[in-house]
Amino acid sequence: MNRIVVVGASAAGLTAAEALRRAGHAGPITMIGAEPEAPYDRPPLSKQFLSGAWEADRLALRTKEHLDRLDLDLRLGTAATGLDLASRVVRLAGGEQAGFDGLIIATGVEPRRLPGQGGHVLRTRRDAEDLRGRLGPGRRLAVVGAGFLGAEAAAVARGLGCEVVLLDPAPAPLAHAVGEEVGRMLARVHREQGVDLRTGTGVAAVTDRGVLLPDGELVPADAVLVAIGSRPATGWLDGSGLDVTDGVVCDEYCAAAPGVYAAGDVARWFNPLFGAAMRVEHRTNAAEQGLAAAHNLLRPGDAKPFAPVPYFWSDQYDLKIQAYGHLPGHDSVEIAEGDLEQRRFLALYRRAGRLVGALAVGLSPRALRPWRQALGSRA
Repeated sequence: MNRIVVVGASAAGLTAAEALRRAGHAGPITMIGAEPEAPYDRPPLSKQFLSGAWEADRLALRTKEHLDRLDLDLRLGTAATGLDLASRVVRLAGGEQAGFDGLIIATGVEPRRLPGQGGHVLRTRRDAEDLRGRLGPGRRLAVVGAGFLGAEAAAVARGLGCEVVLLDPAPAPLAHAVGEEVGRMLARVHREQGVDLRTGTGVAAVTDRGVLLPDGELVPADAVLVAIGSRPATGWLDGSGLDVTDGVVCDEYCAAAPGVYAAGDVARWFNPLFGAAMRVEHRTNAAEQGLAAAHNLLRPGDAKPFAPVPYFWSDQYDLKIQAYGHLPGHDSVEIAEGDLEQRRFLALYRRAGRLVGALAVGLSPRALRPWRQALGSRA
């Protein structure tokens, strides 16, 4: 295992490269990133960076000096366009190629869009810069999608003095993940903050004047943010022979093929702790899976299953939401501690009677620790 290529200058890709060096890999590591910027953190894009509290330099995951010490062949602003498994080559835009003995795929996701004239999306630093320039007192923002990204952006925009309309076809924000009861609590929070929240509402198109609803109503807006989810960035892998059904499909070791591993938002792997295949779009998982993929690539004889308890968090207004587990697909929710009306509570999620997640709002991280341990043992 001499030449290693990491496709994706992301949190997962950078963590994998660091782990390779720490494990003693002295051979060449080529890191390929489609964006021109050095690896940076994405969660602050919808919060601190969008609000203007942070500038671009605070997003950097590592200093230039740190990156230099990793001795990477860092190819930024260069998209991967294809993979030839037989020849062990990644094809790049411009006709270049990068040969490999081992490959880690960490290309993340790309935002879904709506029919019409576009609107803003929020995935890259440049996306956030473009949207930030359209926000301010008295400006009108329409947000399509009340998931984590859309809800966070709506909260930031209200803090900047924007008029905000938040649209979602679900009965409550984040209902698919946190359940309708907790979702209705979040809906009350947004409405109390002055957001015009419209649930159960589809969207026909985005226009240059706002959002067109299926009944013909136009929701006027100076800017529209489309936050309707994402899809794995796997288009460059078409025809490669890899299974890319909702991500790069991997086994419990994050392996997609001999010598080929995936990590982060793009990876769909079998998590033996939950007995299910999953793809997790959260920052903590990206770093942890980058470590696991690097270890298993270098030490296949000592490969360890990647069996984490996923963790995620969200900041909306003064609410801190934290959760462990795999909440989608739950069939029951129990408020085990606190009170929804007070917005200080612990919710437990089960599927077929088994604990699959725990979520806390307004509580200290200590409140979740016993449940994280219970999930880790699948009690």
